[in-house]
Amino acid sequence: MELNKLIDHTNLKAEATSEDIKKLVDEAVEHEFFSVCVNSSFVKFINDYNKDVKIATVVGFPLGAMSTRAKAYETKCAIEDGASEIDMVIEVGRLKEKDYDYVLNDIKAVKEACGDKILKVIIETCLLTEEEIVKACELAVEAGADFVKTSTGFSTGGAKASDIALMRKTVGPDIGVKASGGIHTKEEALEMVEAGASRIGASKSIEICK
Repeated sequence: MELNKLIDHTNLKAEATSEDIKKLVDEAVEHEFFSVCVNSSFVKFINDYNKDVKIATVVGFPLGAMSTRAKAYETKCAIEDGASEIDMVIEVGRLKEKDYDYVLNDIKAVKEACGDKILKVIIETCLLTEEEIVKACELAVEAGADFVKTSTGFSTGGAKASDIALMRKTVGPDIGVKASGGIHTKEEALEMVEAGASRIGASKSIEICK
């Protein structure tokens, strides 16, 4: 298994500069990572800098509490700028209060804005019970998402193998599962893959692949 080919090489820091993002892209090319994952202000910048790099970007990040219209518009703009994958954050509070129609329609609106691009749905597992993780995954699948994803990396915890296994069991073999947040070593990344992850989000990608 080529672990590098599963990694979205990530820099979502507020203080990231253009030079930091160029470095991220250059590293992704050198190490043949699957894509880079950045905030949307850098999507066009990367597309102008290197058109051969796949670009994932985040929507409604990191809280997920933006309006559905704002998420859909952010998605549309990111795709126009050159993004090929969208990682959106669900409205966690609405999920927890069992307003499932809201969560479903929120994801559907972003999926519609995605067109033929890949949609990953970040459910922020550290804030959810097992029952809520299952329900979030079911809603993502119903809405047409291509992936479910554990974490933003900006909340109270990151990816856990047990959550990955539960997500994989829930969505079945045909939907992607992305582990992100707190993955720093090759051993941690492999544990996620063995649990069912088909993509890894990491900022320590080079260390992971050494």
